[in-house]
Amino acid sequence: MKTYRAIFICLCAIALISADASAQEFKAGAALRVVTPEKLLPVSGGVGTPNPVTGTLGDLFARAMVLEKGNVRVAFVGVDFLGFPSVLCDRARAQIPGIPPENVLIGSTHTHSAPDMYGFPDPRGKHGADLEYIDWVCAQIAAAVNEAVDKLQPAHLKIAVDEAKGKIAYNYYAPQLYDPRCGVIQAIAADGPNKGKAIATLVNYASHPEILGPNAGVISPDFCGPLYDRIEAQGGGVALYMNSAQGGMVTADCRGPDGRDIQTWEECIRIGELLADEALRIVADAEIQTDPALYCVARPITFPIESRMMRYILKKSPLNMGIADNNQVTVQLNLVNVGTAQILTIPGEALPNIGYYLKRNMPTRHPFLFGLTNDALGYILAKVDFNSFRRYDYISRTSLGEMTGEIYMEEALRLVIDSPKPDNPPEK
Repeated sequence: MKTYRAIFICLCAIALISADASAQEFKAGAALRVVTPEKLLPVSGGVGTPNPVTGTLGDLFARAMVLEKGNVRVAFVGVDFLGFPSVLCDRARAQIPGIPPENVLIGSTHTHSAPDMYGFPDPRGKHGADLEYIDWVCAQIAAAVNEAVDKLQPAHLKIAVDEAKGKIAYNYYAPQLYDPRCGVIQAIAADGPNKGKAIATLVNYASHPEILGPNAGVISPDFCGPLYDRIEAQGGGVALYMNSAQGGMVTADCRGPDGRDIQTWEECIRIGELLADEALRIVADAEIQTDPALYCVARPITFPIESRMMRYILKKSPLNMGIADNNQVTVQLNLVNVGTAQILTIPGEALPNIGYYLKRNMPTRHPFLFGLTNDALGYILAKVDFNSFRRYDYISRTSLGEMTGEIYMEEALRLVIDSPKPDNPPEK
C-alpha cells in the first residue's frame, strides 16, 4: 500500500512540475488583417488637407505579433498609416481582452499614402477623415491581435542587429546622418508539425515609406508592402515593419542617376525587397534562444504643447485627443525586454542623433527603437537642434516644442535604468 502511495505522490509531483514548466513556456503567435478602405479615401502625407486618390497599389495592413512567457503577454502591432494617435490605440486595446492594455504596442509604418487617422483640421476647423472607417480599423487591429493570441504556440527566438547593405535609405537633410542598422526579431515554432518554421519576422529600421507620396493619387503601403510579400514568400511567417528614429528626414533612397526621385511602384518593390532580403540575411545565422525572458513595463510621459500649430491640430481634431487645459499631452511609453533584445517606444519621429544616443545607453547589443508607437506627436528634436538651422524650420514647426526631445530622452533612459537588463546576448 505504501508503495502505491509513493508512486501516486511521485506522479502528482511530476504532473505539477510539468504543468509549471508548461506555464512558463515561451510562446508566440501572429496574425494580420487587411485595412484597405473599400471606398477610395484621400491620403495624408502630413499636416494639411489630405490628397484625393484614383486607385490603390498594394493593401494596407494591421499586423500583430504576440509573445507570452508565464503571466506576461505582449503584443507588437504595425499599421500602415502615417500615424495612429493614442486615443485610437486605446480604442483598439479596449477590444483585446487577452492582454493588459498597457502591453499592446501599436506603431505606424508612416506610409504617406494612407487615409488620415488624425482628422487633421483645416484653417476653418473642418476635417476630411472618415470616422466610420477609423472605427473599423480599430476593430481590425483588435481582431488581428485576438487571433494572434488564439494562435499562441511554443516558440524560440532569433534576434539580430546589423547594418543593412545597399541603396535603401539616406537623410535628405544630410545624406550620411542616419542609422543603417536593422534589427530583426524572428519567432520560430518550437514543436508540432511546423517545428523550425518561422511564425513571424519583425523588421525594425528607420526610413520614411514615402517613395510614392500623397501626390501620387493612390492608397499604398509604399515599400512596406513588397517587404511583407518578400519575407512571407521566403518562409518568414507574418512580416511586420516597425519604424525607428527616422525624423529629419531619413527617407527611402529612391534617387535616380540624375538625382531626381524615382516615384514608382517598381521602386517600392526594389527597396522593399532589398530591405526584406537584408533583414533575412541579418537574422539567418543568429543563435536560437530557446527560453527567452519577457518583460514589459509602461509609464505615462507628458509633454507641453508649445507649438501653436500642433495645439490647434490636437484640439480641433474630431477624435477628442484629451488635451489638458494647461496645454499638455500625455502618452504611453513602453520598455520591453525579450530575450537579448531591449525595445523602447518613441511617440513620434525622433531625429537620428536621439536614436543613436538612446541605443548607446541601452544595456544590450540588440537595441530596438519602435518609432511612431503609441502615438505620432510630430518631430522629436534635441533642444540644441530646435530652430537652430534653416533646414530644421519645418520639423521645428511640426514638433510639440523645444523641450520635447529632452523630456523624452530623460524619461526613456530613466525607464532603462529602473528596468531589469535583458538576457545576456549569446557569445559569437
